[in-house]
Amino acid sequence: MTVAVDDRYATRVAHDPTIVDRVDPVVWSEVNNPELIGYAEAGYAQFDNALSPADVAACLREIARIESDESLAHDPRIVREQGSAAVRSIFDIRQLSPVVSAAVELSGARRHAQEILGSDVYIHQNRLNYKPGFQGGAFYWHSDFETWHAEDGMPLPRAVSASISLTHNEIYNGPLMISPGSHRRFVQCVGATPEAFYEESLASTRPDFGVPTERDITAIVDECGIDVLTGQAGSMTMFDCNVLHASAGNISPVPRANIFVVFNSIDNRLQEPFSGSEPRPEYLAAR
Repeated sequence: MTVAVDDRYATRVAHDPTIVDRVDPVVWSEVNNPELIGYAEAGYAQFDNALSPADVAACLREIARIESDESLAHDPRIVREQGSAAVRSIFDIRQLSPVVSAAVELSGARRHAQEILGSDVYIHQNRLNYKPGFQGGAFYWHSDFETWHAEDGMPLPRAVSASISLTHNEIYNGPLMISPGSHRRFVQCVGATPEAFYEESLASTRPDFGVPTERDITAIVDECGIDVLTGQAGSMTMFDCNVLHASAGNISPVPRANIFVVFNSIDNRLQEPFSGSEPRPEYLAAR
């Protein structure tokens, strides 16, 4: 575990949260890849055909296998919608499926992450986000880095996420919404983190902690706007760990499934959680 540094991104404050400027780079090396043009400004980049139709189909078969595996029925890595048996997220999806793990490597996500972060990387977290038709719940506005900083001890916003689509992401089935440019701000959140809060927050459509106030969300959106990210199965979005994002619930009959992989710089390894809480389990934050 790395030596503690000054907390440049204080959060989970007692009251009166503020929006502060990010003091660290977005892109940590000279990027010559034309596919990443605009990433530093918008906080995300989209890629078509990151996976072939055959790879997508193989991943979907694996997800169906995992969902039907009775030995995993009570596994904490399988998160279900509140009040429902519908699967919301499957954590450690790469460990549960060599097929999915191979697909992540084929996608090019690791190479893009290394270029953006200017270093070798390791996988901080990986999961499947699933929104079944008629049942998929919302993911409220948040910055991933705020959570990873407070609850996992990630020192700096030197991480990038890859969202790899296994289904079509349409405007009506709960696609990713990003506020472009919001990654250049850090939005503080209010309230001391309860112990083992992840047990509640992972299944909640609007957690009680780790989300900005409506006032601050409005201020960010007034400044930066909202992009709704759609794409075909096999497409991929790479986005900055600090960008403000959300997704609506899925009341359409069309399911949405995305592999979500977080790459952290090897120079940004986790410390003790900055919120003072106990570290989250390894399947949420690899140490």
